Amino acid sequence: MFAQLPKFFLSLAVIALVSVSVFNSVEAQEKIDVGKNYSTLIVAGGCFWCVEADFDKVNGVVQTESGYAGGFVPNPTYKQVTHGDTGHYEVVRIKYDSKVVSFKELIHYFFRTIDPTDPIGQFCDKGSSYRSAVFVYNDKEAKIVREEIEAIDKSNSLPNKVVSMIIAGAEFYPAERYHQNYYKKNPLRYRYYRSACGRDKRVKKLWGKTAKDWHKPKG
Repeated sequence: MFAQLPKFFLSLAVIALVSVSVFNSVEAQEKIDVGKNYSTLIVAGGCFWCVEADFDKVNGVVQTESGYAGGFVPNPTYKQVTHGDTGHYEVVRIKYDSKVVSFKELIHYFFRTIDPTDPIGQFCDKGSSYRSAVFVYNDKEAKIVREEIEAIDKSNSLPNKVVSMIIAGAEFYPAERYHQNYYKKNPLRYRYYRSACGRDKRVKKLWGKTAKDWHKPKG
């Protein structure tokens, strides 16, 4: 996710990846009520640190986990995926309480946190692993995503058509532990990366007042 940053930014970003934060005791998996039957959504929206941060704001989302999906290499590493030879996307697996927030509402929110018109990546991150996609596991989910894309295109609210993929039945592989909850473990480095990558600026330019305006914020 650092390929397009200037060299100075790139150096700092690499340091951010390899340095050991005082917050590294944060567990990759948040504790959830295992007795509840939570629903799952898997999306690709560029840097999975940022997607985690965006979805953790949503009331009804109980857990987010960074990982890889959509490719042909089992148990891929971050290095393999970012080199672009695995077919995998950077993704986030989202566990949510469907009694609080619906799949349809989360899909609506997702598209307004990304640039769905970019065919080669997201923001400063370019390459196959950074493209946007929604992973679906039944016909109902596929229909909801298709209808959302059609509604966006029909509204002519974006400068180009949506190119985000709909991918069926892909297996999810968790990312390395240091990627999980990165924005919580390394808040300063994360905010610097997100700002330098121009994510929020681009989203605001694309979506205007509707940019991330719906997320049932957690109290």
